[in-house]
Amino acid sequence: MEYRIEKDSLGEVKVPADKLWGAQTQRSYENFRIGSEKIPAEMVTVFGLLKRAAATVNKALGVLDETRADAIIAACDELLDDKLEGNFPLSVWQTGSGTQFNMNVNEVLAHRAQAILKAQGRDIAVHPNDHVNRSQSSNDIFPTSLHVVGLTLIRKQLFPALENLLQTLQAKLAEFNDIVKIGRTHLMDATPLTLGQEISGWAGMLERNKMMLTTGMDFLRNLAMGGTAVGTGINSHPDFGVRVADEISRLTGEEFKTAPNKFHSLTSKDELVVVHGMLRALAADLMKIANDVRWLASGPRCGIGELTIPANEPGSSIMPSKVNPTQAEALTMIVTQVFGNDTTIGFAASQGNFQLNVFMPVIAYNFIQTVRLLSDGMNSFNEKCAVGLEPNRKKIEHNLNQSLILITGLVPLIGYDKAAEIAKKAAKEAITLKEAALSTGYVTEADYKYYMDPARLIKATD
Repeated sequence: MEYRIEKDSLGEVKVPADKLWGAQTQRSYENFRIGSEKIPAEMVTVFGLLKRAAATVNKALGVLDETRADAIIAACDELLDDKLEGNFPLSVWQTGSGTQFNMNVNEVLAHRAQAILKAQGRDIAVHPNDHVNRSQSSNDIFPTSLHVVGLTLIRKQLFPALENLLQTLQAKLAEFNDIVKIGRTHLMDATPLTLGQEISGWAGMLERNKMMLTTGMDFLRNLAMGGTAVGTGINSHPDFGVRVADEISRLTGEEFKTAPNKFHSLTSKDELVVVHGMLRALAADLMKIANDVRWLASGPRCGIGELTIPANEPGSSIMPSKVNPTQAEALTMIVTQVFGNDTTIGFAASQGNFQLNVFMPVIAYNFIQTVRLLSDGMNSFNEKCAVGLEPNRKKIEHNLNQSLILITGLVPLIGYDKAAEIAKKAAKEAITLKEAALSTGYVTEADYKYYMDPARLIKATD
C-alpha cells in the first residue's frame, strides 16, 4: 500500500495515499480499534449537509472567502451524492464529543475542496480547521447533527413505514368488522368483540404513536450550532447561529431554529431522551401487536388458530408442514434491541459534565439504529405478514360458541349470581349455555335470544 505524509499539531502521520482523510483521522483510526461499530452513514450525510450550510453562511457573512467557500460547498455536494464513500472509517468508540469524526469530515472535505480548486488551476490551500470548521466546534455541530438526523430519519423513514402498516390494519379492520369472536383478558376467555374491533386497537396504537412522535419532533428543532466550544459562541459571527439554522431548514425542508440557550444544548441530551422514549413507546405497541398475531395464529389446529399467517418459509428443519410466525418473532427481537438502546441513551444523556456531554457517538449510533430497525421491521412485518392475515372463520365460531363467558349477556336481566349459576351448570353437566339457562327457568327462550344476540354483545347497551 502506498502512503503519503500528513501533519497535524502532534507531528507527521502516514496516511493511505488513496484516502482523502488527514492526520487526525488516521490517529483515531489507529488508536480506537474497538469493536466493529462504525459511525453510521446517516451521520456522514448529515455532517455533509451541516458543513455545506456552515460554508454558505460563512460566505454570506464575509468570514470565509468566496473561492474556498464554493469549493467546500462543491465537496459537500459530492459527499451528499455518495461520491466520497470509503473515507469515513472511524469507530463509534472514540472521544465522547465526536471530535475525531468531525475532523474526519473536515479533513476529507478540505482535501477534496483543495483538489477541486487545483483542477481549476488555482493553487489555494483549504484547511480543515480554519476553513471547513469555521465558526464551529465539535461540541456544537455534533449535538446539532443528532437533532437533524433524528428528525429527518423519523420523517423520511419511520413515518412512511408506520403509515404503510397502519393502512393495512385499517383495511383489515374494515374487512373483518362483522366477524364476532371471543375476547380475551388475562389470556382467558372474555366477552365478545369483532375481529375488526380487535384490529382497530392495533391501528389506534399506531395512530397515537404517530401523533406523539409528531409532537416530540418539535423538541429536535432547536440547534446547538453557534455555541461553539462551551456555549458562548467564541470564534463565530454573532449571526451565525440564526443564519445557519435557516440554511439547514432550507436544505432539509424542515423548520429548525437556533437554540435559545446554547449552554443547555451542548451539555443536555434531554430532548433526545424524550423522543427516543416515544420510539420506545412505539416499540412497546409493536411488541403487543406482534404477540397478538402469533397468539391468534397459534396452533393452528391445537392452539387458538383464529388467524392464518402467510407461509413464507418452512418452519422446521425436522417437522414437515410447520409454519412459524417468523415476522412476528423478528419484530419482537427488534423491540428488545430498541429497549436496550433506550437504556443506553438514557444513561448516556445523564453523563453531561459541566459544559459538554461526552457520550454523543453512542447516542447517535443507538438512536439511528432504533429508527432504522423500527422502520425496516414495520415494513417487513407489513409486507410479509400483516397484508396476508386472514380469519379462520370456522375456528373463530367454534371458540366463540364454546366460551361460558357469553353468559355475561344475561347479567342485566337476571343478575350476576344467577348468571354464574347457569355457567357453572353448563360446565358441570357438559351442556350448552342455552340448555342450562332454560333448564333453570330464569329466562325464556325469547329472552335468551335477545340478550345473547352476538350483535348486542359487542357494543354498549342500555
